[in-house]
Amino acid sequence: MRKQEFARGIRDGIPICLGYFSVSVAFGMTAVLAGMPLWAAVLISLTNLTSAGQFAGTNLMIAGGGMAELALTTLVINIRYFLMSLSVSQKVERGMGLGKRLAVAFGITDEIFAVSMQHPGELTAPYMAGLILTPVLGWTGGTLVGGAATSVMPPALSGALGIALYGMFIAVIIPPARQERSVLYTVLLAVAASLAFTCLPVLKKVGSGWSIIIITVAVSALMAWLFPRKEEEDAK
Repeated sequence: MRKQEFARGIRDGIPICLGYFSVSVAFGMTAVLAGMPLWAAVLISLTNLTSAGQFAGTNLMIAGGGMAELALTTLVINIRYFLMSLSVSQKVERGMGLGKRLAVAFGITDEIFAVSMQHPGELTAPYMAGLILTPVLGWTGGTLVGGAATSVMPPALSGALGIALYGMFIAVIIPPARQERSVLYTVLLAVAASLAFTCLPVLKKVGSGWSIIIITVAVSALMAWLFPRKEEEDAK
């Protein structure tokens, strides 16, 4: 029975694995092209499993940011996982020990959370192990492939692929921005704030890590105040 649960977790995690692989290829290329050793990029993917947090943290490390900036930036970007882990903890089997719960919390991502919450019945340790293991392998393997590929690509091609990350994020934000006014205003305000921190003499003195933290918190708080979710939307 436990083996069947593990196999089911692997099966449910395969689509996530495939999606993560393509994105982590871009991360591996971006990190290695920026001067990071391949082994370091792979180690980051193996121990983090968070796309936005990794990209932001890697950029800070390459730019020479401080530990406080790195810690706070990662916390702000990934703080939503606290709430996801609390929700998942209500569905796990009662006999799951602390060590296994911590392992499950480590592997929580947006996609893994969505699949686990749709899973009927309790979430067993073997099922969650399979559901998390497959995406971890895809994410780490994609980073390895992307980083290694930069060494055999022509310089012109590898340089052009450096913009793959930006194209990916644009593809993610454009569809919801066209449908939701709140998303559109959030994107525009975040872009304007980023330009301000880049161009204005007073704000240029703020480190890149601190600017990310300030913009994220300020824009999110303002948009949550201006566009609060209605009760009927939460009920859907």
